[in-house]
Amino acid sequence: MKLSLVFALSLLATPALADWQQTLDAARGQTVYWNAWGGDARTNAFIAWVGEQTKAHYGVSVVQAKLSDTAEAVTRVISEKAAGQDEGGSVDLIWINGPNFLAMKEQGLLHGPFVADLPNARYLDLGPTSPASVDFTVTVDGMESPWRLARFVFSYDSARVAEPPRTMAGFVDWAAANPGRVTHPDPSNFMGATFLKQALIELTPDASALQQPVTDAAFDAATAPLWVWYDALRPNLWRGGETYPANESVQQQLLNDGELDIAMSFDPASTAAAIADGLLPDSARVFVPEDGSIGNISFVAIPYNAANAEGAEVVANFLLDPETQAHMQNIEVLGSFSVLDPARLDDAANTAFAALPTAPALPTLAELGPTLLEPHASWMTRLTEEWARRYVK
Repeated sequence: MKLSLVFALSLLATPALADWQQTLDAARGQTVYWNAWGGDARTNAFIAWVGEQTKAHYGVSVVQAKLSDTAEAVTRVISEKAAGQDEGGSVDLIWINGPNFLAMKEQGLLHGPFVADLPNARYLDLGPTSPASVDFTVTVDGMESPWRLARFVFSYDSARVAEPPRTMAGFVDWAAANPGRVTHPDPSNFMGATFLKQALIELTPDASALQQPVTDAAFDAATAPLWVWYDALRPNLWRGGETYPANESVQQQLLNDGELDIAMSFDPASTAAAIADGLLPDSARVFVPEDGSIGNISFVAIPYNAANAEGAEVVANFLLDPETQAHMQNIEVLGSFSVLDPARLDDAANTAFAALPTAPALPTLAELGPTLLEPHASWMTRLTEEWARRYVK
């Protein structure tokens, strides 16, 4: 990939160019250890491609430390701080969101602020209420950089299901009419917790309360309708709600095997990608609740003691290049929607996005409908704990 002429010329007009050149010089020869969830082959391949590009253009190598849970990397940084290792840390970059970001921010474990120093940050809407500035209601304050959009979606086999439920409340009647044909991942997994949060947002009397840190009184009032709903739903879940798939990949396999009719993902392109990879039937399609679904931006953050912080900034900046974002959004590559503000792009970049290939199972932004705000990170922890108390024997 070649840097565009527009990009090169715009850099010449950037006041902080000299500072950024110092970052580029310091980064050359560094190897960035990017700690990222390793459960998706296409994402892993994209990260490998990023490493190839940054190595070729900037002399910065990328090694993915594949995680099953982001908390693994957070715990490593915490352990290094406790041991007094305030420089030369083993984690350079983390794909992070929500509670993990909040924990690192509160404990002073993050490098930065650095986002405003990235040349490609000019393509972002960094207003105070922009999704690029808020992570699960927590202000980012330049301590993490966006790289891909995520939306909670359901997938189903249209050859078996004529009309999936259109609301979370509607899952109760749908499951009663189709017992054993739907479930959710265990809420100890992020995807299972998101299923509960999606229902909570729809069913709670006052969704605005979810934007504040949880309190005992607020939790009891907000979740009362949720537990009534779940008590009605659970008996008609797969295996009577006595066991749950470990994660979304397992649930997708159950859909492919015909054991379930509905699966779920935080990636609107995952169904189309799974069809292309032979992991779902051609008849698989995507739906979202009619009032919208939870969405957020995936970020990357740099620990305070990163050994290769300059290289990590170079990678974060490369992720925001319009050409990189268009490559990522290509359904034949990854299919994740761009985090860039179209109004800040030139005509050539917007045309490139408009020309990207599509697929029958790939929804448009219009079809995805409204984006619902994530609750404050403290709600997820409390919600999953209460679910386990009620339903795990």
